[in-house]
Amino acid sequence: MNRLTDLKSISSKLDEHNYVADQELVTALYLCIHLNRPLLIEGPPGVGKTEVALALAEVMDTKLIRLQCYEGLDVHHAVYEWNYQRQLLSIKLQEQSNHSVAEKEKHIFSEDYLLPRPLLQAIRQTQSPVLLIDELDRSDEEFEAFLLELLSAFQISIPEMGTIKALHKPFVILTSNRTRELSDALKRRCLYHWIDYPDLEKEMNIVRKRLPGIEDSLLRQVVEHVQAFRARKLSKTPGISETIDWAEALMALGYRHLNNEAVNHTLGTIIKSVEDQALVRTV
Repeated sequence: MNRLTDLKSISSKLDEHNYVADQELVTALYLCIHLNRPLLIEGPPGVGKTEVALALAEVMDTKLIRLQCYEGLDVHHAVYEWNYQRQLLSIKLQEQSNHSVAEKEKHIFSEDYLLPRPLLQAIRQTQSPVLLIDELDRSDEEFEAFLLELLSAFQISIPEMGTIKALHKPFVILTSNRTRELSDALKRRCLYHWIDYPDLEKEMNIVRKRLPGIEDSLLRQVVEHVQAFRARKLSKTPGISETIDWAEALMALGYRHLNNEAVNHTLGTIIKSVEDQALVRTV
């Protein structure tokens, strides 16, 4: 696995993989790698928080393991489950055996019946993966508290099997849209970085990386319009991915510059609410 040694090499590798990162983010990733500390990235939706982990996995030439958080997420969906159907079948097959109850229990609670989920997968890799814990703020406080053991000691306790320690510590990226405040205990275990909506030049650079064939005049018009949309009080502010989608749609339709027709015909690629469309639609 490529162990990057300085800030410049990380920046250039991110650039090679079409991720535009400022110096503060490059520094945060460097520290995440070399201190092996989890990195918590917060910011509004659509600014590229998740893509940081995707780019880091490519840069480090390692596996990406993703845990998508949601309300009600529990240990069984995040860490492990037992294959109950196979366990029941095994119990049925062992009914006539001479094994003791303890031996039967040890058998059905063995590796053969364990279904590892993302967190357990991440600590059992033969080389350090990138573990993305995405939108942690969507999970509840109970699950967040469970993560503290993993982030502190990189180990997971399974009552039937004991404690499993990481073979190689994963590089952990956590993201949050700040729909709720995360605990101080979790933040103490993490490095922190905030990603905001990019300025005009940075967003143009991002779109150009993804759509190298776009003409400069159309690129500037698109990004200027998106930045103007963000200044409005919309129910869903368009993110960078929507900017790229809009520019790509305009190119596919053969538009070389924006006019009222172009905006109105393609508004659904950038504005995802009928009320918001009514606010920004041109006449």
